[in-house]
Amino acid sequence: MNELFVRTATGLVLIAVALLAAVHGGNIFAVFVAAIATAMFYEWTRLVRGWGAAWYAGGFIYALIPALSLLWIRERDLNGLDLLLWVFIITWSTDIGAYFAGRRFGRRKLAPSISPGKTVEGLYGGIAAATLLGGAWVLANGLSTALLLLAPVLAAAAQGGDLFESGMKRRAGLKDSGTWLPGHGGVLDRLDGLVPVAVLTALAQLVGLA
Repeated sequence: MNELFVRTATGLVLIAVALLAAVHGGNIFAVFVAAIATAMFYEWTRLVRGWGAAWYAGGFIYALIPALSLLWIRERDLNGLDLLLWVFIITWSTDIGAYFAGRRFGRRKLAPSISPGKTVEGLYGGIAAATLLGGAWVLANGLSTALLLLAPVLAAAAQGGDLFESGMKRRAGLKDSGTWLPGHGGVLDRLDGLVPVAVLTALAQLVGLA
């Protein structure tokens, strides 16, 4: 079966499940986030096996903080759902934009020693997609205009999160963090960009920028 088809089909299912849980909110969303955080921590322990106790502790924090951030964003106020969906839009559009821009225009390697497949053109494509789609969502829903400026910053942060996890996989000698998701690998492979976006958005909300 075509790899792009499998990747797209799996991605659409994941998006649908995440959106349903987000829209419902409350305990449903809390259980969903807890399950995802548990899977992230499990995959992290697989990557860092033999690296020492500090890495295991770091993995617990790595899974816990973004989970708490997502719950904070969703439940803090009446705009929580719109802001949470903005977080998803930034993360997903960065990933999709980088993937297609990299495949179509990619020439210059972004970080060849960490992730040979990533390109500078993919980075720009991801930032552009997140800025346009995230900006459209902000304007359509009356969210804070500060998010217009934060969108490209968080898109870059998302790709930084991707590179961080790629570096971990390279050190561990693994291609993917897991095999749960056809065409995508593991949960960490899909959520490495969401981690910094969720945490930084929660901080922006805390200081009144979102």
